[in-house]
Amino acid sequence: MITELPNTTISKVSKALVQIREQGGAVALGRVLTLVIETDSKDVEVAIEAANEASREHPCRIIVLSESPTQQDDVARLDAEIRVGGDAGASEVIVLTAYGEAASDPESLVTGLLLPDAPVVAWWPNKAPLKASTSAIGRIATRRITDAASQADPHDFLRKLASSYAPGDSDFAWTRLTLWRAQLAAILDQPPYDSVLAVDVTGAVDSPSTDLLAAWLELKLHVPITMIRTSRGKVVHGIRGVKLIRESGDIEIVRLVPDVATLIQPTQPTREISLPRRNLRDCLSEDLRRLDPDDLFGKVITKSFGPTGQRPQITEQATHLESAE
Repeated sequence: MITELPNTTISKVSKALVQIREQGGAVALGRVLTLVIETDSKDVEVAIEAANEASREHPCRIIVLSESPTQQDDVARLDAEIRVGGDAGASEVIVLTAYGEAASDPESLVTGLLLPDAPVVAWWPNKAPLKASTSAIGRIATRRITDAASQADPHDFLRKLASSYAPGDSDFAWTRLTLWRAQLAAILDQPPYDSVLAVDVTGAVDSPSTDLLAAWLELKLHVPITMIRTSRGKVVHGIRGVKLIRESGDIEIVRLVPDVATLIQPTQPTREISLPRRNLRDCLSEDLRRLDPDDLFGKVITKSFGPTGQRPQITEQATHLESAE
């Protein structure tokens, strides 16, 4: 059910929520957090779809701050939309579109709609603030989620994120690495337990996840890392593969097609493993599982990309191969 409230106020939106609950009982109870999404008007539905799917695992109140579709409207006005039931997953969705002066203070728009005594998570699916923790919405959030891959310059965004990092910051470029990190850890936990001498990480030239994977491996293994940049793939993009160089033989994971990678190990038959690129729903669900700071991400981003960070063991090469993710 969708209820539209044109030219309204936050007080009226709050009263409408109570009325909807009393009339239909459609609003989910037992919600564990408030998810605040700041996004462009053209990406509202994509963000809401991902949040609705994630809410089935994490029941929450979703507040969407949609950027005004026109910047020429100087008349102060607030339009709102409330979605519950089948249109809101296991949550309730409040879409706010402010115009003119009403859009000047995003924090005041959401404060009156936050769930009492519940943590707040902020998510910027596309353009993110320069410093998330001190932004209008970031100040009230315990977790702040950005996506470097959605920025104009993903690599520059990682450097800026490192310089402004505060506990509670997170990024989907890191979350997309969970399956890769788990697979690599499982491989290194098998005999012959030979030391890794060097690592090659191959990925698309515009892939921030490739940067973070190389930084994580350097932090954990303390060996020289070579990043091999490829052109962006035609179908999918991102990380293409990882080669662990050892005296007993190299171990290599190569992804040439979407979702499936080839694992090559010495003295063992080559086999295929599932290694899909994670969608928005998967990334958001994972980040909502933990509301405490991700200390490992903090170490990787600040030590490898910060103003004092040095990466003497990470070098870069370029190739004309096409990336697969």
